[in-house]
Amino acid sequence: MTANLLEYDLEGLAAFCERLGEKRFRATQLFRWIHQKGAAQFDDMTDLAKSLREKLKVAACIQVPSVVSQHISSDGSIKWLFDVGGNDAVEAVFIPEADRGTLCISSQAGCIVGCRFCSTGHQGFSRHLTVAEIIGQLWFAEHFLRKHLGVTDRVISNVVMMGMGEPLLNYEALIISLRIMLSDHAYGLSRRRVTVSTSGVVPMIDQLGRDCPVALAVSLHASNDTLREQLVPLNRKYCIADLFQACHRYLEFAPRDFVTFEYCMLDGVNDSPEHAAELIDLVRKGGNETGWCKFNLIPFNPFPASGLTRSPQARILSFSKQLNDAGIVTTVRKTRGDDIDAACGQLAGDVKDITDVKKRMGRRTIMLKSDLEMAGLLKQGVVHG
Repeated sequence: MTANLLEYDLEGLAAFCERLGEKRFRATQLFRWIHQKGAAQFDDMTDLAKSLREKLKVAACIQVPSVVSQHISSDGSIKWLFDVGGNDAVEAVFIPEADRGTLCISSQAGCIVGCRFCSTGHQGFSRHLTVAEIIGQLWFAEHFLRKHLGVTDRVISNVVMMGMGEPLLNYEALIISLRIMLSDHAYGLSRRRVTVSTSGVVPMIDQLGRDCPVALAVSLHASNDTLREQLVPLNRKYCIADLFQACHRYLEFAPRDFVTFEYCMLDGVNDSPEHAAELIDLVRKGGNETGWCKFNLIPFNPFPASGLTRSPQARILSFSKQLNDAGIVTTVRKTRGDDIDAACGQLAGDVKDITDVKKRMGRRTIMLKSDLEMAGLLKQGVVHG
């Protein structure tokens, strides 16, 4: 069985070269050809000895997930659907901006967490992606864009693990992928420009801080445990207090001096002045410090069967002002790619659900509405079943 070389970080590739009877330094040459130059054929690696190239043809391959479709948004964002086999497909999105090029990458086929406002969660969960399937998204996007734009310089400056799936539940593959992204012999990305987003897997936040600290984004989306348990089911295992403590511990290792909290603005659900006040109290708990975190308010991107709607823009801006006035840096995310279903929370791919999630999510929608009605938070005509 041939080895897909996209599976290896530099240390793993060096060990592979040794198994072929080659010196470890050959791995650096090979790594650069694969990731920096985008070579997929060993004959193109002209400074490798012919004998090594012949060995590689027998023992290895460079196999990237095939592209099923490509959609380009009116704002220039590009969404790719990748076939990862087994009747599963995942999505990645490139977001061009004046000062950066950001790639949003998937880590799982589907997602097991099942957040109420996320289209991926409604698709269920099939499996973890391999390193080759994670890095393959970056490899394809980087070298496709270079060719498309006619440039040799790096196009992708930022990577966010915010696509389909919970990255920290696919930890081994995530860590190897991060090492490849950060390697100066591969993509050479800064730790500050690689972000792992999590719904709050507390033990793995601690582990990431020890193993490979990069920028951290936490999907918070609620100001108290009762509401968050309905929106982010993982909160039943790791409550907000435990999550915040993990974030503080992470800052001992992180390349930035703050954690970003993502907060999806849901009309009549989590967007009241009272919710903002609760967030301020949470951030200040234990003192009056507010600079250790930032909030990114995300206007909800609707999708069928969510049973939720976007907060009005005026309420989003008022919510943002309340947090900013309290000294908490807060921004409102500009919606990108929503015309091609590439905006935050809209990635669905094509997943063979083995968890029967759609039935469970349907029941949860009914439960959420009932709980909100009892709490007096659901406005008539705002949330539709």
